[in-house]
Amino acid sequence: MPFLTEHITAFSDSPLAALTEKTPWALTTNSVLAVRRLLSGISEDFRISGDVAVHPTATVEAGALIKAPAIIGPGCFIAAGSLIRGGCWLEENCIIGPGCELKSSFLFSGSKLAHFNFVGDSVVGARVNLEAGSIVANFRNEFADPKILILHAGEIVDTGVDKFGALIGDDCKFGANAVIAPGAIFERGAIIARLALVDQRPR
Repeated sequence: MPFLTEHITAFSDSPLAALTEKTPWALTTNSVLAVRRLLSGISEDFRISGDVAVHPTATVEAGALIKAPAIIGPGCFIAAGSLIRGGCWLEENCIIGPGCELKSSFLFSGSKLAHFNFVGDSVVGARVNLEAGSIVANFRNEFADPKILILHAGEIVDTGVDKFGALIGDDCKFGANAVIAPGAIFERGAIIARLALVDQRPR
């Protein structure tokens, strides 16, 4: 799992390390199955309803919608008007603000979607912050062939999938209304300016 361990310090010690997926796009593509596998071994401390597990120290406001399967870890805050779907895992102390949508994604400790964000099919490291309106897109509808290609270490990687947002390393910061095109990888501590458009697709 070099992609994941290179960018997320805590990955090797997290429940995700036991899963069979070796790349971030394999993990997100199989997010529903992955989260269900995690649910099968989850601590009895969690409140479980159907395939949604919420830690008792987490806050889920009235009007938030969490679609199974999902795991909401200790100290997380899920605001009214937010939507979590497609198989999502939030480690601890994560914030999903009002008007946010999180789809088929995995968030590590302390990461925050401020408000009116979309993050799709992504793996987000610890202490990542997305300011209002920043978007991590997951599908290239501008191309006849939407297959996701990634440039990594000077080589083009064919992911074999047509939906993948980003692998976001620990401590990254995304400014308000930044737009991230599908298939991005961000090193730890990257800072994306407000109103930026980031498209890493190999030309």
